[in-house]
Amino acid sequence: MTAHKMLDEKFYSKLLGEELDLIICLPPDFSPLYKYPLFIVQDGKDYFQFGKLARHSEELAVNEQIQKAIFIGIPYKTVMDRREKYHPDGEQNEAYIRFLAFELVPYLEERFPSFQMPTSRFLMGDSLGASVSLKAALLFPFTFGNVILHSPYVDDAILTLAEKADPAKVKIYHIIGDQETAVETTGDEILDFLSPNKSLEQILTSRGFDYYFRVFNGDHRWKYWQPFIKESLQFMLPVNTFDLESMRA
Repeated sequence: MTAHKMLDEKFYSKLLGEELDLIICLPPDFSPLYKYPLFIVQDGKDYFQFGKLARHSEELAVNEQIQKAIFIGIPYKTVMDRREKYHPDGEQNEAYIRFLAFELVPYLEERFPSFQMPTSRFLMGDSLGASVSLKAALLFPFTFGNVILHSPYVDDAILTLAEKADPAKVKIYHIIGDQETAVETTGDEILDFLSPNKSLEQILTSRGFDYYFRVFNGDHRWKYWQPFIKESLQFMLPVNTFDLESMRA
Protein backbone atom coordinates (compact mmCIF):
# COMPACT_ATOMS: atom_id res chain seq x y z
CA MET A 1 0.00 0.00 0.00
CA THR A 2 1.11 3.56 -0.68
CA ALA A 3 1.62 5.49 2.54
CA HIS A 4 -0.53 8.36 3.68
CA LYS A 5 0.80 11.85 3.09
CA MET A 6 1.65 13.35 6.49
CA LEU A 7 1.89 17.14 6.89
CA ASP A 8 3.16 18.98 9.97
CA GLU A 9 1.69 22.45 10.26
CA LYS A 10 1.41 25.29 12.75
CA PHE A 11 -1.83 27.14 13.48
CA TYR A 12 -2.12 30.29 15.56
CA SER A 13 -5.35 30.47 17.55
CA LYS A 14 -6.53 33.95 18.50
CA LEU A 15 -9.08 32.41 20.88
CA LEU A 16 -6.35 30.54 22.77
CA GLY A 17 -3.63 33.11 22.21
CA GLU A 18 -1.08 30.51 21.18
CA GLU A 19 0.31 28.45 18.33
CA LEU A 20 -0.75 24.82 18.03
CA ASP A 21 0.79 21.95 16.11
CA LEU A 22 -1.33 20.06 13.57
CA ILE A 23 -0.56 16.63 12.14
CA ILE A 24 -2.52 16.28 8.91
CA CYS A 25 -2.91 12.85 7.36
CA LEU A 26 -4.07 12.83 3.73
CA PRO A 27 -5.16 9.71 1.81
CA PRO A 28 -2.33 8.24 -0.33
CA ASP A 29 -4.15 9.19 -3.52
CA PHE A 30 -5.38 12.55 -2.24
CA SER A 31 -6.61 14.84 -5.01
CA PRO A 32 -7.86 18.44 -4.69
CA LEU A 33 -10.47 17.51 -7.29
CA TYR A 34 -12.50 15.49 -4.77
CA LYS A 35 -14.14 16.22 -1.42
CA TYR A 36 -13.27 14.43 1.83
CA PRO A 37 -14.78 14.03 5.31
CA LEU A 38 -12.68 15.58 8.09
CA PHE A 39 -11.68 13.86 11.36
CA ILE A 40 -10.36 16.19 14.07
CA VAL A 41 -8.45 14.06 16.56
CA GLN A 42 -7.54 15.14 20.11
CA ASP A 43 -4.37 13.56 21.53
CA GLY A 44 -3.41 13.49 17.87
CA LYS A 45 0.14 12.16 18.21
CA ASP A 46 -1.07 9.32 20.45
CA TYR A 47 -3.70 8.22 17.94
CA PHE A 48 -1.12 8.00 15.15
CA GLN A 49 1.59 6.42 17.33
CA PHE A 50 -0.32 4.12 19.70
CA GLY A 51 -3.64 3.82 17.88
CA LYS A 52 -2.03 3.24 14.46
CA LEU A 53 -4.74 5.49 13.01
CA ALA A 54 -3.04 6.16 9.66
CA ARG A 55 -2.33 2.48 9.00
CA HIS A 56 -5.79 1.29 10.01
CA SER A 57 -7.66 3.97 8.07
CA GLU A 58 -5.57 3.29 4.96
CA GLU A 59 -6.18 -0.46 5.16
CA LEU A 60 -9.93 0.02 5.57
CA ALA A 61 -10.11 2.52 2.71
CA VAL A 62 -8.10 0.30 0.34
CA ASN A 63 -10.43 -2.61 1.14
CA GLU A 64 -13.43 -0.34 0.58
CA GLN A 65 -14.65 -0.79 4.15
CA ILE A 66 -14.66 2.96 4.87
CA GLN A 67 -14.69 6.10 2.81
CA LYS A 68 -11.42 7.99 2.33
CA ALA A 69 -11.00 10.86 4.77
CA ILE A 70 -8.56 13.48 6.04
CA PHE A 71 -7.39 13.11 9.66
CA ILE A 72 -6.18 16.15 11.59
CA GLY A 73 -4.37 15.31 14.80
CA ILE A 74 -3.86 17.96 17.51
CA PRO A 75 -1.05 16.93 19.87
CA TYR A 76 -1.02 18.29 23.42
CA LYS A 77 2.05 20.21 24.61
CA THR A 78 2.22 18.98 28.21
CA VAL A 79 0.03 16.95 30.55
CA MET A 80 -1.09 20.15 32.28
CA ASP A 81 -1.79 21.89 28.96
CA ARG A 82 -3.91 18.88 27.97
CA ARG A 83 -5.88 19.05 31.22
CA GLU A 84 -6.54 22.79 30.92
CA LYS A 85 -7.92 22.36 27.40
CA TYR A 86 -9.67 18.97 27.61
CA HIS A 87 -11.05 18.74 31.16
CA PRO A 88 -14.64 20.10 31.46
CA ASP A 89 -13.44 22.32 34.33
CA GLY A 90 -10.17 23.30 32.63
CA GLU A 91 -9.36 27.00 32.36
CA GLN A 92 -9.06 26.82 28.57
CA ASN A 93 -11.81 24.27 27.93
CA GLU A 94 -14.43 26.67 26.57
CA ALA A 95 -11.85 28.56 24.50
CA TYR A 96 -10.48 25.30 23.09
CA ILE A 97 -13.95 24.14 22.02
CA ARG A 98 -14.57 27.50 20.35
CA PHE A 99 -11.18 27.18 18.63
CA LEU A 100 -12.28 23.81 17.20
CA ALA A 101 -15.59 25.16 15.93
CA PHE A 102 -14.79 28.71 14.89
CA GLU A 103 -11.12 28.70 13.91
CA LEU A 104 -9.95 25.20 13.02
CA VAL A 105 -12.94 24.08 10.96
CA PRO A 106 -12.96 27.21 8.73
CA TYR A 107 -9.20 26.91 8.25
CA LEU A 108 -9.38 23.24 7.29
CA GLU A 109 -12.29 23.74 4.93
CA GLU A 110 -10.49 26.56 3.17
CA ARG A 111 -7.29 24.49 3.04
CA PHE A 112 -8.80 21.19 1.84
CA PRO A 113 -11.79 20.17 -0.31
CA SER A 114 -14.54 18.93 2.00
CA PHE A 115 -18.31 18.52 2.15
CA GLN A 116 -18.74 21.42 4.59
CA MET A 117 -21.66 20.01 6.56
CA PRO A 118 -21.98 18.65 10.12
CA THR A 119 -22.42 15.03 9.03
CA SER A 120 -19.04 15.13 7.28
CA ARG A 121 -17.14 16.43 10.33
CA PHE A 122 -15.93 14.01 13.03
CA LEU A 123 -14.37 14.53 16.44
CA MET A 124 -12.32 11.80 18.11
CA GLY A 125 -10.53 11.37 21.41
CA ASP A 126 -9.60 9.17 24.35
CA SER A 127 -10.15 9.88 28.07
CA LEU A 128 -10.18 13.70 28.51
CA GLY A 129 -9.73 14.02 24.74
CA ALA A 130 -13.00 12.13 24.37
CA SER A 131 -14.65 14.41 26.94
CA VAL A 132 -13.83 17.60 25.08
CA SER A 133 -14.82 15.98 21.77
CA LEU A 134 -18.24 14.98 23.13
CA LYS A 135 -18.78 18.36 24.77
CA ALA A 136 -17.94 20.15 21.51
CA ALA A 137 -20.32 17.97 19.49
CA LEU A 138 -23.17 18.41 21.97
CA LEU A 139 -22.64 22.19 22.19
CA PHE A 140 -22.15 22.71 18.44
CA PRO A 141 -24.14 19.99 16.65
CA PHE A 142 -24.54 22.22 13.59
CA THR A 143 -20.75 22.11 13.22
CA PHE A 144 -19.89 18.60 14.41
CA GLY A 145 -22.26 15.75 13.59
CA ASN A 146 -20.16 12.78 14.74
CA VAL A 147 -17.96 11.85 17.71
CA ILE A 148 -15.80 8.83 18.60
CA LEU A 149 -15.24 8.25 22.34
CA HIS A 150 -12.61 5.93 23.76
CA SER A 151 -13.14 5.78 27.54
CA PRO A 152 -14.26 9.39 28.11
CA TYR A 153 -14.10 11.17 31.44
CA VAL A 154 -17.77 11.86 32.21
CA ASP A 155 -19.03 14.26 34.87
CA ASP A 156 -22.44 15.69 35.77
CA ALA A 157 -22.03 18.61 33.35
CA ILE A 158 -21.54 16.25 30.41
CA LEU A 159 -24.50 14.11 31.50
CA THR A 160 -26.65 17.27 31.62
CA LEU A 161 -25.52 18.26 28.13
CA ALA A 162 -26.45 14.79 26.87
CA GLU A 163 -29.91 15.11 28.42
CA LYS A 164 -30.51 18.42 26.63
CA ALA A 165 -28.88 17.77 23.25
CA ASP A 166 -30.86 17.01 20.08
CA PRO A 167 -30.44 13.26 19.42
CA ALA A 168 -31.14 13.76 15.72
CA LYS A 169 -28.00 15.84 15.26
CA VAL A 170 -25.09 13.75 16.59
CA LYS A 171 -23.89 10.21 15.83
CA ILE A 172 -21.78 8.65 18.62
CA TYR A 173 -19.39 5.70 19.00
CA HIS A 174 -18.59 4.96 22.65
CA ILE A 175 -16.51 2.31 24.42
CA ILE A 176 -15.42 1.87 28.05
CA GLY A 177 -13.48 -0.87 29.86
CA ASP A 178 -15.02 -3.13 32.49
CA GLN A 179 -11.92 -2.60 34.66
CA GLU A 180 -12.01 1.21 34.56
CA THR A 181 -13.24 1.53 38.14
CA ALA A 182 -10.08 3.05 39.65
CA VAL A 183 -8.41 5.21 37.00
CA GLU A 184 -5.41 7.34 38.01
CA THR A 185 -5.92 10.83 36.56
CA THR A 186 -3.62 13.75 35.82
CA GLY A 187 -5.35 15.57 38.66
CA ASP A 188 -3.87 13.07 41.14
CA GLU A 189 -7.24 11.44 41.71
CA ILE A 190 -8.39 7.84 41.42
CA LEU A 191 -11.81 7.83 39.78
CA ASP A 192 -14.45 5.37 38.70
CA PHE A 193 -14.87 5.91 34.94
CA LEU A 194 -17.14 2.92 34.35
CA SER A 195 -20.22 4.01 36.33
CA PRO A 196 -20.61 7.51 34.80
CA ASN A 197 -19.99 6.06 31.35
CA LYS A 198 -22.86 3.64 31.92
CA SER A 199 -25.01 6.58 33.01
CA LEU A 200 -24.11 8.33 29.77
CA GLU A 201 -25.03 5.21 27.82
CA GLN A 202 -28.45 5.10 29.47
CA ILE A 203 -29.13 8.73 28.56
CA LEU A 204 -27.96 8.43 24.95
CA THR A 205 -29.84 5.18 24.40
CA SER A 206 -33.09 6.35 25.99
CA ARG A 207 -33.01 9.59 24.02
CA GLY A 208 -32.59 7.81 20.70
CA PHE A 209 -29.17 8.93 19.49
CA ASP A 210 -27.59 7.14 16.53
CA TYR A 211 -25.30 5.35 18.91
CA TYR A 212 -22.96 2.40 19.38
CA PHE A 213 -21.86 1.39 22.89
CA ARG A 214 -19.60 -1.41 24.07
CA VAL A 215 -18.01 -2.40 27.36
CA PHE A 216 -14.70 -4.09 26.55
CA ASN A 217 -12.62 -6.36 28.75
CA GLY A 218 -9.77 -4.16 29.92
CA ASP A 219 -8.75 -0.90 31.55
CA HIS A 220 -7.75 2.68 30.71
CA ARG A 221 -4.87 2.10 28.30
CA TRP A 222 -4.05 2.22 24.59
CA LYS A 223 -3.45 -1.53 24.72
CA TYR A 224 -7.23 -1.89 24.93
CA TRP A 225 -8.34 1.08 22.80
CA GLN A 226 -6.14 0.35 19.79
CA PRO A 227 -8.05 -2.82 18.69
CA PHE A 228 -11.24 -0.74 18.41
CA ILE A 229 -9.89 1.94 16.06
CA LYS A 230 -10.99 0.02 12.97
CA GLU A 231 -14.42 -0.72 14.41
CA SER A 232 -14.99 2.93 15.29
CA LEU A 233 -14.09 4.08 11.75
CA GLN A 234 -16.31 1.44 10.16
CA PHE A 235 -19.26 2.46 12.33
CA MET A 236 -18.73 6.14 11.61
CA LEU A 237 -17.77 6.19 7.95
CA PRO A 238 -19.00 3.18 5.93
CA VAL A 239 -18.03 3.27 2.27
CA ASN A 240 -20.39 5.43 0.15
CA THR A 241 -21.48 7.50 3.16
CA PHE A 242 -20.96 10.56 0.97
CA ASP A 243 -21.13 10.93 -2.78
CA LEU A 244 -17.53 11.39 -3.91
CA GLU A 245 -18.54 14.14 -6.26
CA SER A 246 -15.88 15.76 -8.34
CA MET A 247 -14.74 19.29 -7.53
CA ARG A 248 -14.33 20.04 -11.21
CA ALA A 249 -16.31 23.02 -12.48
